[in-house]
Amino acid sequence: FHEKRDIHVHVPEGATPKDGPSAGIAMCTALVSCLTGNPVRADVAMTGEITLRGLVLPIGGLKEKLLAAHRGGIKIVLIPDENKRDLEEIPNNVIADLTIHPVKGIEDVLSFALEQPPFGAELKS
Repeated sequence: FHEKRDIHVHVPEGATPKDGPSAGIAMCTALVSCLTGNPVRADVAMTGEITLRGLVLPIGGLKEKLLAAHRGGIKIVLIPDENKRDLEEIPNNVIADLTIHPVKGIEDVLSFALEQPPFGAELKS
């Protein structure tokens, strides 16, 4: 695949201000889904920066993102493991309605986000 195709993802500054690369794990998951034909679950939301090696880094604005997911009827949310401490700021009724999974790497993200187990067992090693 990589010998025939290049993938370049460019997220330029636009009219909507951005506070960082919070959509990194979502974009990576979408790419994996497209390349493998393994759909992303419709009931999962996610936020987190991703490194070139697949580590998930913390983001800002977790409270606002979880409130938006809650308002949108999402039930499962993936957040960076390093943002667990920020959950103290989230109203109890929101926490009670959401299943929040802290994730450390893209392997964790894909195991929760894709409809089928990703790539078999070798990813979990």
